[in-house]
Amino acid sequence: MKKRSAIFLQGVIILTGVTAIAVMIRFPLTEGRAANLDLFSIYSDPFILYCYAISVPFFIALYKAFRLLGYIGKSNEFSQISVMTLRSIKYCAIALSILIVTAGLYIILFHNKDDDPAGFVTVSIITVFISLTIAAAAVVFEKILQNGLDIKSGYRQL
Repeated sequence: MKKRSAIFLQGVIILTGVTAIAVMIRFPLTEGRAANLDLFSIYSDPFILYCYAISVPFFIALYKAFRLLGYIGKSNEFSQISVMTLRSIKYCAIALSILIVTAGLYIILFHNKDDDPAGFVTVSIITVFISLTIAAAAVVFEKILQNGLDIKSGYRQL
């Protein structure tokens, strides 16, 4: 049963990644100020490029979560590699939070005075909250796995 659940969750992670890539490709084309721009101008916008750079820790965390589920599916969850994978997910979530806060501050400080940045700031706050929740969960699971690993290695020494 555990193997099937891990495979299902891996499928969810793949679906999440594909959806994120589709949004990253499609959203800049439909965004308000890009309506009259050519493709090069849309995708060379510094803020759009920054958003693509922000996505790197997100996709690294997705890949690490995919691998962690693979370890769980193989009943290898109490291993040092699982602990290191959770630590990587934690660092990616923290980095993502910092980068999103930076983007939100940029929009607050340098937005067009005719535009209302409330929507973007709200989405930024929600995403930062989600990222920090994932980081906190990763810390808890990392400690649980480390304790389990310590217990498992303690039994081997006896």
